[in-house]
Amino acid sequence: MSDVLNEKVLKALESIRPYLKADGGDVELVKVSPEGIVEVKLTGACSSCPMSQMTLRAGVERALIREVPGIRRVEAVN
Repeated sequence: MSDVLNEKVLKALESIRPYLKADGGDVELVKVSPEGIVEVKLTGACSSCPMSQMTLRAGVERALIREVPGIRRVEAVN
C-alpha cells in the first residue's frame, strides 16, 4: 500500500467521521490493497447497527470513491 494512497484514504475518512460519530459510531482503516479495495472496521454503534451495510455503501464507499482516485470498493471487516 502506498503511503500517499493511504493518506488520501485517511483524509477522506476524516471528512465523513463526524457523521458517523453523531450517531455514536466510527470507522477505522484496516488496509488498502493495490487493487483499490479498502478494508475498514465499523466501530461503536456502527458495529451492531442494522443499517451498517447501507452506511458502508452509501456513505463510506461513496466518499472514498469520489475523493480518492483508484478506489474501487470498500469492505467491512471484523
